Amino acid sequence: MGLRLIIAACALALSLGTALAQVAFDAPDANFQGRVRAGAAEQGQPVYSGSDVKISGQNFKPGQTITILRGAQTLGDGAVTTDQEGKFEAKFKLPDDSVVGTHPLVLTTSAPYHAEIVDLKVSPRVPLSGAEKFDVQANKLVPGLYQSAYSAKSNALFVTSSSGRPPAIKDSALLKVNPDTLAIEAKATPAAAPARKDGEEGGVFAVYGVGVDNASGTVWVTNTRQNTVAVYKQSDLSLVKQFDPGTVKHARDVAIDEKNGKAYVSSTGTPRVAVLDAKSLSFIKYIEIDSTQRGEDFSVGSLQFDATSGKLYAVSLSTGEAAIIDVASDSVEKVFKVEGARTAIGVAYDAQTNRIFVAGQGSDNLLIVDAESGKTLSNVAVGAGALNVTFDPVERLAYVSSRDAGTVTVVDPEGNIVANLENAPLANHVVSDGKGTVYAVNKSRSADDPQGDRVSKIVAKK
Repeated sequence: MGLRLIIAACALALSLGTALAQVAFDAPDANFQGRVRAGAAEQGQPVYSGSDVKISGQNFKPGQTITILRGAQTLGDGAVTTDQEGKFEAKFKLPDDSVVGTHPLVLTTSAPYHAEIVDLKVSPRVPLSGAEKFDVQANKLVPGLYQSAYSAKSNALFVTSSSGRPPAIKDSALLKVNPDTLAIEAKATPAAAPARKDGEEGGVFAVYGVGVDNASGTVWVTNTRQNTVAVYKQSDLSLVKQFDPGTVKHARDVAIDEKNGKAYVSSTGTPRVAVLDAKSLSFIKYIEIDSTQRGEDFSVGSLQFDATSGKLYAVSLSTGEAAIIDVASDSVEKVFKVEGARTAIGVAYDAQTNRIFVAGQGSDNLLIVDAESGKTLSNVAVGAGALNVTFDPVERLAYVSSRDAGTVTVVDPEGNIVANLENAPLANHVVSDGKGTVYAVNKSRSADDPQGDRVSKIVAKK
């Protein structure tokens, strides 16, 4: 009986070897241009365990056969064929016990052959909670709210907005908002931007990031589409200076060191932070941040300046790192990997505990990190698309805006969730006034969305 099993096993191995030898190793696709998106079947929603998933692609060759696998298992109803435009869709349902995290799937094509990894992110379901612990007041402003910054000197909240189809944004405004009533007190429309290289209209110098300089009585904004920044007066929002296009590539965040009269601007997608003179309104230099990850480049996301420590804190979208910059010398003091962070984008700092708070957009979490050792102390699931974070030094709480989940999660310095507040549909930004109040802005999914484009005032109940 044993001999028969051995003979059968040898025969099976021989047949498998023959089959493998007959697999065609034809020429792979040397000019693959396909683009793939993996997400929820319902557009704009996160992927949760049990969700219906859609994987779609474009720029493939017409008539190609597409197969999507997890391990050796084909997903969906099997292979699909691209249409005459080189597009395809494949759908399947996730199991109810799917584990939260990023799942690498394998996509293969035939005629010609190509294979690549497609990431599917399964987000955590974090239930709403703790609404009874906070007073929340909200007011609808204008379309396309992006960021906000509070000025104690002017007792005003400055809010940026930009809406429309890029690259030529035509609808944008810088708002001065009453921090108590949330009513608009003043509004500035950015100047017209130069025509694009293709001769098309350039729209306006649309505003996105914002920071206040109380020493000079100004408010700084980033013009991301034109790769530059602008400065306005806090009093009446009159334009002080519009920097030339190209001053700071993909400018996103701006942080002000009032004591030393410098503005720091993140050049997103690069390892650079731009330094500008807040008094003479001129460009000074770039600070280069070297990644600790071999062969990788630090890609600056958000910035946070702390006047107490005299440090500037930055995180990297591409490498999941944090950097600490000494503003006295404008030199990088430390760079370290943030354990548990994927697509790190938001950052805040607590001087009392010397802790850095990092929002991981790709990992749907808040990482609480010891700034001295670089050790991750807490890894908190806060919701899909954790985008920005702020720390309130009075109530000693961190607030995280999770864009895709439409929530603001309140977390204490030890990593405990105090509340998870609704801020739907798209929670975009949070900022503390340093006195116990946090302001949150969200965006609309559509022009007729009654819940979108609001600024919310959040105060913990005593």
